[in-house]
Amino acid sequence: MVVSTTRHAGFWIRVLAQLIDAALLALVGGILTELSLHPHALNPASGGPSALVSLLYFGLFWSKAGGGQTLGMRFLGLRVVSTDGQMIGFGTALIRWVGLVVSFSVLFLGVIWVAFDPEKQGWHDKIARTFVVYL
Repeated sequence: MVVSTTRHAGFWIRVLAQLIDAALLALVGGILTELSLHPHALNPASGGPSALVSLLYFGLFWSKAGGGQTLGMRFLGLRVVSTDGQMIGFGTALIRWVGLVVSFSVLFLGVIWVAFDPEKQGWHDKIARTFVVYL
């Protein structure tokens, strides 16, 4: 499926989508912690299981299987596509997720980059060769 990439989503709409997704992931993480017989095993500070949930969430939703949209992106009418306008596969979505972790890890510089980049790409977009577009 080819998607028009003429209107790239900017910084603030993407921040809002990310905040919606973060709230959903926090809710799921809290539920998993409460249901767990070993709450320390799902401690968000440990990064292990919560990182895995994040990886699966973004990896699946950004890929063709998830329509290129996380729940936050669906709510706001956004989609991740490759730079040629095609839906991305799970492998590219995983690369994008790793890039997002790096983008957040360096003082959020990689995501702030979206605000100043002429193509509205963060580091994670550049690494994975993706755009976030309006539907």
